[in-house]
Amino acid sequence: MSKHQFTDIRVAIEPDNPAVQRLEFKCIKCGSCKAVCTDYIGVCGTYDLKATGDVPICINCGQCANVCPADSITEKVEAYEVAAAMRDPEKIVIFSTSPSVRIALGEEFAMADGSFVEGKMVALLKKLGADYVLDTNFAADLTIMEEASELVERITKGEKPLLQFTSCCPAWVKFAETYYPEMLPHISSAKSPIGMQGPTIKTYFAKKMGLDPRKIVNVAVTPCTAKKYEIRRDEMNAAARHLGINGMRDMDYVITTRELAMLAKDENIDFTALEDKAYDDFMGLGSGAGVIFGNTGGVMEAAVRSAYTFVTKKTAPAALYDLKPVRGLEGIKEASVDIDGLKVKVAIVYGTANVRKLIEKIKSGEKSYHFVEVMTCPGGCIGGGGQPKDREYKGDALRAKRIEGLYKRDDSMQLRLSHENPEIIKLYEEFYGEPLSELAEQMLHTVYFDRSADLGGVYIAPTEIQSAAGLKQFRCKVCGYIYEGAILPEDYTCPTCGVGAEMFEEVR
Repeated sequence: MSKHQFTDIRVAIEPDNPAVQRLEFKCIKCGSCKAVCTDYIGVCGTYDLKATGDVPICINCGQCANVCPADSITEKVEAYEVAAAMRDPEKIVIFSTSPSVRIALGEEFAMADGSFVEGKMVALLKKLGADYVLDTNFAADLTIMEEASELVERITKGEKPLLQFTSCCPAWVKFAETYYPEMLPHISSAKSPIGMQGPTIKTYFAKKMGLDPRKIVNVAVTPCTAKKYEIRRDEMNAAARHLGINGMRDMDYVITTRELAMLAKDENIDFTALEDKAYDDFMGLGSGAGVIFGNTGGVMEAAVRSAYTFVTKKTAPAALYDLKPVRGLEGIKEASVDIDGLKVKVAIVYGTANVRKLIEKIKSGEKSYHFVEVMTCPGGCIGGGGQPKDREYKGDALRAKRIEGLYKRDDSMQLRLSHENPEIIKLYEEFYGEPLSELAEQMLHTVYFDRSADLGGVYIAPTEIQSAAGLKQFRCKVCGYIYEGAILPEDYTCPTCGVGAEMFEEVR
């Protein structure tokens, strides 16, 4: 008997899930969590708990928490551990803030949708007790340096296969590891901005500022619950390997936009009355390209701006600063970018159910691209699982305001190219050398793992995928193994338990 109850109407959540949790006494059995995970995320309904050993498949995106009307599902709260660290005089607490937090945090304090509150956000963190407040936009620029350089190498040298998928979204990465391990060589090896920010703080920044990395508590403030999973991946300890410090993590905690607001309210801080403050020096400067990372299409646009210069050695044309075809709230978008005569075919997709549709078309040969940006959450990170909840059900209207706010910020900035960020230039001169250098590969790049075994040999493809491919599913009545195909061969033998075709039934 499964330990997970009511799975006919709600998602199953493991107690040790690092990203989300269920408060059982609040659950009203409304079905909202199952609907979003099935229809939008494309995970619920694709696995069998009997086959997985009663462990549900979860990509940690937190959309179930965002749609839960009773607040029964929430992020795994780390804010109080962070608060305790700030009270410890032996700890050096360093916050790094993601681009989407500054465009949504104000909503928690009754400010207008899309309010850009960067200065107040920094002031709040300082008032709460932060030792340093840095900008993850800096690491977004660093990600572009590595990811765009990798794309250029794939196109010009052919040492890695085209196409290239973006790697910034940890929920998407886990989705691919579980459902499409054959696509892993196509995912950029560049870490996400948070994945790069953490080890760079505990090595480069610590040395610049004369800090003991053992005392640093790195805290990422993000719109994302999947980052709580990402920072705990075994391989996210590059600084420890580089410095020879056993047991040290690159990033120690992740708190969401909602958690930061919670800390402010607990301390009775009047957020709207705070006077703006600036980020600390070193790793506190980000470009406009880093700002738009929070929007669907933003990573693509930022990468193309720099890739153009890397290929042509010329300044990117004005059209690449307002790349209309990659902007907007359509779930799947396509464009062709002219890089000095080289036509680069790109796609932008959000929602992993949409990703599955696109990948199936790529696998069948129906679609072909050089570069694909993938985000799990609606509208990109601005719609992340840790963002303020849409209590008034504004939907895309709210997301559009957040998106508009980040594009306005980019448009107002003088520095709009990642490779022109003077702090990034200095970082490479003083530490990493150049993009894709040996040290950069060790610290800023990562590896992926085939997690398809987590499905237990049973994958239930969504109906539209089966129909498009003319496939049917046949379940073994003995062990539950699923065979997928147009027909079940008469001489078929179950690879798990060895029974013949007569012991299979069509799944309807």
